[in-house]
Amino acid sequence: MYEIVIRKGKEKILVRHNPWVFTGAIKKVSPSFTDAGLAEVLSEDGQFIAYGWYDEKSHITLHLLSWNRRIIPDEGWLEERINDAVRRRKVLASSEDTDAMRLIHGEADFIPGLALDIYNGHLKAIISSRYAQDHLDVIRNALQKAVNYKTITIIPDSFYAPSEGLSRRVLSFDRDGNSIENGKENIRFRESGIYYEIEPGISQKSGFYCDQRDNRNIVEKYANGRTVLDACSFTGAFTLHCLRGRAESVHAVDSSQSALRHLLYQIHLNENEKILPSDSREKVTIEEANVFAYMRSAEENRYDMIILDPPKLASTKSKLENALKAYKDLNRMAMLKIKPDGIIATFSCSGSLTKEAFRMMVSYAASDAGVEIQILEQMSAGCDHPVRISLPESEYLKGLLIRVIK
Repeated sequence: MYEIVIRKGKEKILVRHNPWVFTGAIKKVSPSFTDAGLAEVLSEDGQFIAYGWYDEKSHITLHLLSWNRRIIPDEGWLEERINDAVRRRKVLASSEDTDAMRLIHGEADFIPGLALDIYNGHLKAIISSRYAQDHLDVIRNALQKAVNYKTITIIPDSFYAPSEGLSRRVLSFDRDGNSIENGKENIRFRESGIYYEIEPGISQKSGFYCDQRDNRNIVEKYANGRTVLDACSFTGAFTLHCLRGRAESVHAVDSSQSALRHLLYQIHLNENEKILPSDSREKVTIEEANVFAYMRSAEENRYDMIILDPPKLASTKSKLENALKAYKDLNRMAMLKIKPDGIIATFSCSGSLTKEAFRMMVSYAASDAGVEIQILEQMSAGCDHPVRISLPESEYLKGLLIRVIK
């Protein structure tokens, strides 16, 4: 086990259980690094801080895992964390109209770099750290005991794979652990009573964003009779909810033509299942476009509801300043184009953007647009995406549902 000494002053945030330690906070490591492994982490005056996983090849050099000197975070510890995370989702798992959710939410569930979603018995594991990749066998063995699943697919996170040196291979296994090829049939599941399908292989992380479940239900409540723009629609989860909420029409805009085609397919699917009104497809138009270009050219006073759910614009803190400008520009344009008293549901999934900074951005956008704003709903990820109070970045998804008064 490595012994790591933290520079004086850098230990303060760590003793409050923040799990991330970067190279600049480390004063001394002994012995010299060879392979990734467990480490005992001490302050300069020799006080125990925590046990962690040390890996100089990772962009986060040291992940702190256990702050109890009597509990060493070995393989048995990891199995317990997996069991705990699954057990805590049992209330949501008992829902009759939803069989898709997040079972493990990375650092918020004390497991670095592992996000695990389940879709009607099919697991999708997103790997974003070397720690998770190094412990894949332990993770798979623990999941076989903790979850009654049909298949599991291991997907490397496309953003972190280069910096972490992760394998780019997508691996799939059946319940018995046998390697399988990704099937040709889509996986069908339900969320809040609406049917969805995702491709069996890699597609937009796990293929679907369970974190917006509660927010889609909120937006649905306001959709009745409205002309809706679903910007960055992806495969249309917000669109489907607006249709069920009796929207007058929906225009879905996304940069992916294949996602838009799948959106239309899912409308037909829910019409056939009698979930959506039979005229739902007639109410929807699609357009392949960059959201910023579209908003600049959009017709004024066409929409009285706009949904802004862009991809992560600030992947790191160093990109936050430019991302804030982009978020503000997007929201400002929406405020200018929407009808008076229109509703905007605006979101950010950038973990480095705080909830307070997001709200301030919306305020600045309103000032630049010369409009007043009323906040009707404050939104975040669902209970299967818990926020770890010692890691502010785990509160990555934030949203506001606002009325624009002109």
